[in-house]
Amino acid sequence: MGALDRHRERREGDLPRVLVLGIGNILWADEGFGVRAVEEFHRRYRVPDHVTVLDGGTQGLYLVNFLQEHDRLLVFDAIDYGLEPGTMKIVRDDEVPKFTGAKKMSLHQTGFQEVLSAADLLAAYPETLALIGCQPLDLEDWGGPLTEPVRATLDRALDAALAILAEWGITVEPRVGEIEADDRLLANDIDFAAYERRVEA
Repeated sequence: MGALDRHRERREGDLPRVLVLGIGNILWADEGFGVRAVEEFHRRYRVPDHVTVLDGGTQGLYLVNFLQEHDRLLVFDAIDYGLEPGTMKIVRDDEVPKFTGAKKMSLHQTGFQEVLSAADLLAAYPETLALIGCQPLDLEDWGGPLTEPVRATLDRALDAALAILAEWGITVEPRVGEIEADDRLLANDIDFAAYERRVEA
């Protein structure tokens, strides 16, 4: 059974299942872009029940299980496009693996390329795939925050995510008020606000 056949069978009469995923390592400055982007997306918006928002961190092949459970994938990640720091670029479908492995910056990129390959072998490759990538400035500041050019890209990255989800027929709702502590993607000591305060102290 091919991937498209599998998806058709799985969701006959149902809405396609969508995974909004952030990958990266928050301990290496701009390497944390993907995680911080998905965290901010979750903080700002509520999604329908058939959409999952996930901090994938550096889980690598463990993420295959999530791909098997979803039909469409939207990924935030720090990608070395060879462009000016802070530049955002969107890549789709078959082009995505080329960019997640073309210029390896860390172990998680190779891991995600392997995730896509494993998903393909398991006939679980997403029927639709979009990568929102940001060109990093600094990947060597252990324990450091996002650099200013990359931090400034977060709003545009979230706007791009909303536009892609809208193309897929998905409407999200803005959250009202602050998100509850037990509903955050990351624990309080490593969520964006707390981590930035610690770094700046």
